[in-house]
Amino acid sequence: MKKYLIIVLAFVGSFMNEVHANEAFFAEADAFFKEYVSNGRIDYARLHESPKPLEELMELAASIKVDKANASTYQAFWINAYNLAVIKGIVTNYPIKSPLDKAGFFDKAKYNLGGVSITLNDIENKLLRAQFNDARVHFVLVCGAIGCPPIINAAYKPETLENQLQQQTEKALNNPNFIKVEGKSVLVSEIFKWYKEDFVKKGQTEIDFINQFRKEKLSTSLKLAYYTYNWNVNSKK
Repeated sequence: MKKYLIIVLAFVGSFMNEVHANEAFFAEADAFFKEYVSNGRIDYARLHESPKPLEELMELAASIKVDKANASTYQAFWINAYNLAVIKGIVTNYPIKSPLDKAGFFDKAKYNLGGVSITLNDIENKLLRAQFNDARVHFVLVCGAIGCPPIINAAYKPETLENQLQQQTEKALNNPNFIKVEGKSVLVSEIFKWYKEDFVKKGQTEIDFINQFRKEKLSTSLKLAYYTYNWNVNSKK
């Protein structure tokens, strides 16, 4: 009985440690984004000069354990982890005009996050897109470029994730600089081309998807086209 009690206490202790670590990560990530992000831009120059806050947060993120059975915590962690890893990649290679200027930025460079060594592409495609049927993720993962939907100055948290996903998707799809109506055409981000399969499920079109989040609906007769993605780094001006 005593041995059983010790095992139970050890399990509870380990579980509580994980809970506290997760809470610490979300709190520190929130403080970090508030400090270094403003108006959708990131202060890479300041982080390059004084990288300790980013390094410490990356170390904490490496130790976090999340399970996809707890979907909101899992998604929130990996969204934040992706955005932090992008920042880390740009700071490491600073100054850099575009993430594409560094070969393998998305598919070769690996980061220790959530107990694994992983690339940005694998976070996006294997841990998020493949596990959850939610195209809104494309409006919260920020690739370090101006063409991305803007990064927010807050962490994504389990308890606010649903509202944050909805809010950021609505902001992007109602922004005339992101969805551009020109005559009989609508020009959309190349995100809709690269991840087309995510937006046309169950027989809907890209315009059908966009209209779910638009205040002013687009005519379904509009011709869809893509404008060129702006890969310049989203540095603070």
